[in-house]
Amino acid sequence: MHGSRITAVGHYQPAKVLTNEDLAGMVDTSDEWIRSRVGIHSRRIAGPDEPVDELAGHAAAKALAAAGLTPADVDMVVVATSTAIDRSPNTAARVAARLGIPEPAALDVNVVCAGFPHALATVDHAVRAGSSSRALVIGADKMSEVADWTDRTTCVLVGDGAGAAVVEACAPGEEAGIGPVLWGSVPEMGNAVRIEGTPPRFAQEGQSVYRWATTRLPAIARRACERSGLEPADLAAVVLHQANLRIIEPLAAKIGAVNAVVARDVVESGNTSAASIPLALSKLVERGEITTGDPVLLFGFGGNLSYAGQVVRCP
Repeated sequence: MHGSRITAVGHYQPAKVLTNEDLAGMVDTSDEWIRSRVGIHSRRIAGPDEPVDELAGHAAAKALAAAGLTPADVDMVVVATSTAIDRSPNTAARVAARLGIPEPAALDVNVVCAGFPHALATVDHAVRAGSSSRALVIGADKMSEVADWTDRTTCVLVGDGAGAAVVEACAPGEEAGIGPVLWGSVPEMGNAVRIEGTPPRFAQEGQSVYRWATTRLPAIARRACERSGLEPADLAAVVLHQANLRIIEPLAAKIGAVNAVVARDVVESGNTSAASIPLALSKLVERGEITTGDPVLLFGFGGNLSYAGQVVRCP
């Protein structure tokens, strides 16, 4: 059994920018109110003719191009999303059809904001078991479609986008580039973050989530580092779920990653749920803030009160 590694990443965001000033004309809020509470300046919003699988497909195509691969090289597609409207065909199958990937295993993973690390671990396990050799792992969400645009406490948070990674099997003797996952949940707090109802709407108990994330998660994230045999001080970057700058900054500090670049993409992208981690990671790579081989902690948390994280090596 050989491990796996990320060989390329890519991301995509819709063209439309929704600023805090725009939101102030829609609900009772202001730029100052939003920045002081969540740190968000703007977000991208997809149009009615841009479904989740289209966002995912654009990000995946960029990742494939960066890896120098064709769709025919891929044998597995896993998409983390909680905002796909249709149940079947699933988003992964639609992405495969868009890209022309022949006969892949195609499955969706719905773990909301922690979806991407769960999907990445699923693919890593498939590679280790010999079921896949080259896969696409995608996080994509259209949160604007499930937002309540009359609720100023939640609509100011959300954005749309997608991020993708190409995952390939390591050669014999090559060091694994994806560390062991640490994952779990707090079922009794599952209702703290919800997308439910008809039509589905996003809602959360913001104070409960904030307290849980800033008090419980640092120790869990440090354990994810331990599973990879690293100290937090060894990390080159920390890419947390981009929920709220007031959660990200204290959490990163409490983890003890004193030498790490901390992703703050939430400022310009808002909370894109399962897309947030690969979107932020891809931007760090694109800007050259991390380089090939750097150890990076990916850590997602939120919906279902689930969490998952692993240390990966930068492609």
